[in-house]
Amino acid sequence: MRDHLREIVEDNTTRRGMLFDYVVQILIFLSLLSYAVETLPQIPPSLKLVLHYSEVVFIVLFTFEYLLRIYVANNRWAYIFSFYGVIDLLAVLPFYLGGFKNLTGLRAFRVFRIFGALKLVRYNKAIHRFKIATGLVKEEIFLFLLVTAIFIFLSSVGIYYFEHEAQPDAFASIFHSAWWAVVTLTTVGYGDIYPITLGGKMFTFVILIIGVAIVTVPAGLVATALSRAREIEMQEKHDPSKKQQ
Repeated sequence: MRDHLREIVEDNTTRRGMLFDYVVQILIFLSLLSYAVETLPQIPPSLKLVLHYSEVVFIVLFTFEYLLRIYVANNRWAYIFSFYGVIDLLAVLPFYLGGFKNLTGLRAFRVFRIFGALKLVRYNKAIHRFKIATGLVKEEIFLFLLVTAIFIFLSSVGIYYFEHEAQPDAFASIFHSAWWAVVTLTTVGYGDIYPITLGGKMFTFVILIIGVAIVTVPAGLVATALSRAREIEMQEKHDPSKKQQ
């Protein structure tokens, strides 16, 4: 029985597995639509009641799906603490936490209802491919983020040195200068804080050139990794035993 259910829940290449996936996707879309409608102002009480009961139905179904996936998993603890397992739990947990009337602070957990949208990640092949790509270049991405953090700090120190005396309010400290460093290195340039000294302008020019590289380098890494991920995905189709967990 467990093997039969596992085939339906985890194998979307079969007719029943594909039907199960489609049903869950439709439920996710409907629950998100219900959540969006719930935020509309001046909703009639009758519609509020319908939305409330529909939320209960969705939560019950998603809870059943979550427990079913735990039941059919080969390694239950691995699933529970996996990315998908955590998302599936967060999609239903706020509803049950909200049931504690005396713990009003727990209402903040209802924001995690948005994780219902992330449940769609499981059913998107492109997202799956991106997950493989991320695994292939995770060390490079970590190194890139580390170097970027160093550049942000150095940029904050540099612009503080050039602009602090001229603009003591805008560049009051290195921490205040970090906002300028982030928006400049990412080439966003909001224009709310900008250099007015000659040294600051020249320094900004250098930072902007570096910022172009900061924007393009990860794009190149991801593009290369996605090409490799597509090859891996094709191998998985021909040989399911090679499928990455």
